[in-house]
Amino acid sequence: MHGLRLTAWAVLAFLMVPILVIIPLSFNAEPYFTFTEGMLSLDADAYSLEWYAEIFNNEKWLLAIKNSFFIGLCATIIATALGTFAAIGLSNPVMPFQRVIMAMLLSPMIVPLIITAAGMYFFYTQLGLSGTYLGVILAHAALGTPFVIITVNAALSGFDHSLMRASLGLGAPPIYTFFNVIMPLIRPGVISGALFAFVTSFDEVVVILFLAGPEQRTIPRQMFSGLREQINPTILAVAVLLVVISGLMLLTIEYIRARGERIRSGEI
Repeated sequence: MHGLRLTAWAVLAFLMVPILVIIPLSFNAEPYFTFTEGMLSLDADAYSLEWYAEIFNNEKWLLAIKNSFFIGLCATIIATALGTFAAIGLSNPVMPFQRVIMAMLLSPMIVPLIITAAGMYFFYTQLGLSGTYLGVILAHAALGTPFVIITVNAALSGFDHSLMRASLGLGAPPIYTFFNVIMPLIRPGVISGALFAFVTSFDEVVVILFLAGPEQRTIPRQMFSGLREQINPTILAVAVLLVVISGLMLLTIEYIRARGERIRSGEI
């Protein structure tokens, strides 16, 4: 028993220590990626918020932040709609070739991302979408849709399709049935899938390297460029902010999951 606990803590440390190390480094008053003597001696003058201020004073970082949220939100809306409808259709017992269709829809999660990005680049170039906001949004929506399908499909497990048939049989329009019969039961799964889709888009860099032009530069793309062109702790400050955002997203997803379980068990 103690061995399992020790192993669990060792794995947790292995995963978390590299993330936690960048937090104090992001407050380094010197433009280095190492702990200075002043930092190790906890000298207040060795710490600074300069690099966090640099994020909001630099036009490139501001453009990257704006693009990340704009592309992420647009891609999330598309992925949530497509993934939700796909999951509802696949949950129907009479749907033919369910396993084959599900495997195809989940393929963006399975196929190596570099292959997906290369394929999207050649395909989107033929359509004139390479180097455009629309092209990046559609690409990120394709990457986020599988996450929505999985979470909504899990929420639909045990869903009584007779409720939907009864609503339609009583004369309710399909749109009314969806929003008033189906959606209340799958809302936690839809929201969780949307958050996963947003995080996927917000953190994605490989597809951006292939498809984005200078105007579509996102935060991960700007970080990648900064590592190649001008290394300074601003990148670490951005990384800390991304960790905080991702952590808040995960806490929200866990809260929604727990609340959904309480709703299904009748506690709420």
